[in-house]
Amino acid sequence: MRRRRAVAAAGAVSAGLLVLSACDKPTPLATITVGDSSVSSEATCGGEGATLRPDDINKCLKDKGVEEIKVDPDATVRFGVDPDIADEGWTILMNGRPLTDSSTKTYRTIPGSVFFNEQYGAQGDSTLVSIKEGETDATGLWSFRLKKDA
Repeated sequence: MRRRRAVAAAGAVSAGLLVLSACDKPTPLATITVGDSSVSSEATCGGEGATLRPDDINKCLKDKGVEEIKVDPDATVRFGVDPDIADEGWTILMNGRPLTDSSTKTYRTIPGSVFFNEQYGAQGDSTLVSIKEGETDATGLWSFRLKKDA
């Protein structure tokens, strides 16, 4: 009886390990927080260390199925990234164009008004904001849609 239990337990552990080995490792997360609301996302494109081609980046920047968050222009928008992203350097893009210099910190803040200001390339009440991993070549892209809330 004991032997059967031991064999059954070993079989269950082996099956569990087999199932886990078939899973893909998730990409690091990027998070945007405004007030007490936040959204997080795995990479929209890449995020696994390989350099993205410019065509892939352009296709990613047109993706409509991204997380959205409402932003009051008077609020502060907080960006947070996993240390894996920060280690490679990351830049905030607004509508595909760099808004910030590359950083290796895990956290940055930007006034909400920037995302709806024509001077910075905003167009209307909705802005695509992306986090680009990589100091020079992009290895990952995390995109979010910021919607004006006022």
